[in-house]
Order: sequence, then C-alpha cells, then structure tokens
Amino acid sequence: MKTTETTPAAPTDTSLSRRELLAGTGRAAAASVLAGIAIPPVHAAGSDGIRLALIGCGGRGSGAVANAMEVSDGGVTLTAMADLFENRLASSHAALTANLKDRVDVPSANQFIGFDAFKRAIDTLRPNSGDVAMITGYAGFRPQQLEYAVSRGVNVFMEKSFAVDPPGVRRVIRAGEEADAKGVKIAAGLMCRHSVNRQELIKRIREGEIGEIHSIRAYRMGPAGGLGPKPDDKTDLEWQLRNFTKFFWVSGGLWAEMDIHQIDEICWLKDEYPVAAHGLGGRVFNSTDRSQNLDSYSVEWTFADGTKAYDVVRYIPKCESEFATYVHGTKRAAQFSGNVHAGTVSIFNDQRIGKEHIQWEAPKEKLTPWQAQWKDFLAAIRENQPFNQAARAARSNLAAIMGRAAVHMGRTITWDEAMASEFQFNPDTDKLTFDSEAPITADENGFYPVPVPGVWKEI
Repeated sequence: MKTTETTPAAPTDTSLSRRELLAGTGRAAAASVLAGIAIPPVHAAGSDGIRLALIGCGGRGSGAVANAMEVSDGGVTLTAMADLFENRLASSHAALTANLKDRVDVPSANQFIGFDAFKRAIDTLRPNSGDVAMITGYAGFRPQQLEYAVSRGVNVFMEKSFAVDPPGVRRVIRAGEEADAKGVKIAAGLMCRHSVNRQELIKRIREGEIGEIHSIRAYRMGPAGGLGPKPDDKTDLEWQLRNFTKFFWVSGGLWAEMDIHQIDEICWLKDEYPVAAHGLGGRVFNSTDRSQNLDSYSVEWTFADGTKAYDVVRYIPKCESEFATYVHGTKRAAQFSGNVHAGTVSIFNDQRIGKEHIQWEAPKEKLTPWQAQWKDFLAAIRENQPFNQAARAARSNLAAIMGRAAVHMGRTITWDEAMASEFQFNPDTDKLTFDSEAPITADENGFYPVPVPGVWKEI
C-alpha cells in the first residue's frame, strides 16, 4: 500500500533538543522540559490570533506547547487546559506560566478536570477560526477526542500514538476524512517527517543514490523501568491511567507507544505500508515488572516486493544501547535517524556503517523536528493551506499494531487482517468514569496479564 500524503518542507536545518518522557510529569519534570527555551516577543493575538487548548498536561503536552511558542511570532496563546488529574494540570500550568509568561492565559474557568474535560476545553475554542485542540494524553482516548474536535470544526494537533487497536485506527481514519470535508487541519506527532535532513535523504534515495532499497533496520535499545506494586491509596483505574505506558488498553504498551516513530520512518523510506509482520520478544526469567510489557521486541515487516524492515528493542539495563535507523540499498547504505530522533543523516560508500565510510553527510539541523512540525502546521493554518496527517499517521499506527500482535501472538500478522480486525482491549474506554472498574485486574501477587505467544489474542 503506497503512501500518498506529502508533508510541507520544514524551513532550514534543525538540531535536536526535546524530551523523551515515558510517564506523566510533576512540576519539576514539566519545568525541565521548558527550561532554557527562547520565546519570541509577544504580539497581541487579536481576533485572528490562534488559541490553544491543551488536553493532557503531562510532559509531552507541556513540551508541545513550548514548541508551538518557540516557532511562532506571537499571536498564539494557550487559553484552556484539561486533564484527568488536578495535580498534573496544576503542575503543568505553573511551569508553563513561569516559562511562557503572558502567552499563557488560562483562568480557572478554563481549567477542566475529569473524563469529559476534553469536551469542555474544546468547547472554549472558536470553530473555523484557526484555533487548535492539542490532544496529547492517552492513545486509548485519542479517537474519541479527535472525533469531537473535528465535529466542532476545530483544528487538531494530536500526539502519538493514535489508537491502541484496529477499531481505533479506523476511527482516526474516518475522523480524518470528516476533517477534509470540513476544512479542519490535523497535525500528527510523527515529527520526524518535518526534519529537513531526512527530507533531503528521502530525495536522494528517490533519485537512486543508494540504489533499490532491500532492507531497513531500526534500533531503540535502552533501559526502561518496570512497574512496581500498586499503592493502597490508588484505585486500580487511576494506577493504570497514571502508568499509561505499562498497560495496553491505555497506550498500546511501551513498544507501540514509542517505536511508532521508528515504524513511521520505515514506512516513509519505503513509501508504502507492509503486507505482513512477524517477530519475537520476551522477558527475563527473574523479572519483577508487574506491567504488561515485555523486556525485548524484534519485529520483521515484509513489503509487497519482498523488502524487509526490522525494529529491535531491548529495555534491559546494563546492555548495549542504540537509537538509530539505517537503510540499505543495492549500491550503498545510509543512516536516516540518530539518537532521540536527531537528524543524524549520512550516505556511506558501501554497506559498512561508520564515520570512516561516509560519502555524504547532512549538516546539523537548526530546528528540532518538533519545532519544524509546529512551524509547518502554524503556517498552514495562517495561510489556509491543506494539512491533514490523520490517515498516514493511523496507517503507521496499524503497522505498529501488526508488529506488536505478531510478537504477542507468536504468528505472522497480515495488513489486511489487522485492518479488518474487531479486537479491542477495552470496548468501554469512551464510557469510563472515576467510578468505573478498571478494564484489567492484577493477580493475587499484583501482576497484570502478560502476553503468552500461542495463547494471547489481540487481532
């Protein structure tokens, strides 16, 4: 399946600096995300200024607000905030106000808590005005929140990932179609598409500089903490929500939530989506992790012409670490991505990877991929240019779901069966309240269900 969407080119070069946060943040962590940013002078927003509503006030959402402000010349103001938890909203509001000054104008009347808080925040925005709902919370809630924003005629910035299961993917695609019909713009948080260095390498690859692609390999290996015992003062539902990367129904799990970036790079390089995936993974025998995640994942995708692509992950401490994506062609190899999404891009003389083998190397980027994405998005809003990344993002999400299911279930998963699947981790996510029972429960020792290949089902 060929990709069809094109992304506007990001201006000039970029350099890396942003956060990788695996969980919600408190005030100190949110402040660290914002420390040292240079905010342009403020111009009065006026009636044509862009208002932002932040939905999901963890480090990821707070950082996205900062990125929007960094690349705007004023006229962008944060005017509403929403979160499930009051302490997280308060921490984010304090950090944003301290760092962004009068570009944050969120009175208490526009601070919303609870499962319906996203609706109340979106309702403060002006339909068809350029205003943006920033949907940056949990992937399990993303489809519902996207649908509501589009129904209200409000532009959307949605963080990855975008759905936890195939029905959620299809909802995102349908919402994107409705957005096109309404002229609503949607930016999806796969920001590496806006990296000028990667765009240059894609151009060179399309022109045949490395030959025909025969394999792509991505690595995101580094330690990640497990889940400890649930405190007595937390309900099971709150515990699962606050530790979102540890539970499939909330986030899709740590691998799908984080490695969607690597998977999107694979699909971009190949300019299509895979037809099948298989893989393997596991846990160390003495694991004390109570979450649903495995310690390692290795997934192989196959494309229609037989090309193979791989993503390798290991979360175990004191082991070799790597964060990079490489592509191999019939003539030579190239590096497509570097540590924590840096635009580390080069072409090598042959298939050997190393500085001594570099034939061409891109300069250091001047904007981070996150900044470049916001610059492109804000320009499209102000110039009223088409901008809708929902379908492409949802399909990359499905490729991640294929890989995760292949590992967890222990068999090959095809694109067609994944796209058609009716499996849902929690059919009632949209109906949750704080009085609801948690979708999954721990065993008598406090451990949550972990995939067992050959037994587990998620397609």
